[in-house]
Amino acid sequence: MSDDTASGKPDSGEEEAPRVFIVDDDEGFRDSMVMLCDSVGLETEAFASAAEFLRRFSPEMRGCLLLDVRMPGMSGLELQQELSRRNSRVPIVFMTGHGDIPMAVAAMKAGAADFLSKPFSHQELLDRIHRALRIGEREEEPRRREAEVREAYERLTPREQDVMHLVVQGAANKVIASRLGISQRTVEIHRAHAMEKMEADSLADLVRSAVVLGL
Repeated sequence: MSDDTASGKPDSGEEEAPRVFIVDDDEGFRDSMVMLCDSVGLETEAFASAAEFLRRFSPEMRGCLLLDVRMPGMSGLELQQELSRRNSRVPIVFMTGHGDIPMAVAAMKAGAADFLSKPFSHQELLDRIHRALRIGEREEEPRRREAEVREAYERLTPREQDVMHLVVQGAANKVIASRLGISQRTVEIHRAHAMEKMEADSLADLVRSAVVLGL
């Protein structure tokens, strides 16, 4: 956990663990939110301003952002717009005062995951945080799947890749053997190795992986 100060960014390409990022200019409120999240085992980082959060921002951030709508300097809505420009995948839960409902509606239309009107109960906040974390996990799944498929594909030998390309195009082993100038038995071996390395139990599985790879 860190409070009010931006911690160092992870090495490029390193995936961060999910956590709750809290951005609010009220120090007492930030501290109470950190304590609440800590009490249920949620990792947190807290920031006093949007600018401070942006200094910490990384495209690899995972979790959710608990964000006050009105803050000195850059507002919550302006931070949301900036994060959108930076292709952030972190779901945002906005916290608003009673008179800020129209701003919260605008934030939702711009892609925010949820909003809460102050004052709110601890349980209500935790429910919204967990919901936002689930949204983040669902959005991460295609990206995670693509990374796994690409890693598996890179383990194939060049010849296994050649065979896989032709298999997913619907070519029979005999045709593949002719095109590649190898025996049908060799094709069968390469095909079996490709299926195993790609963790494909069927041709349909292999085709799905090929779609992910854009083959």
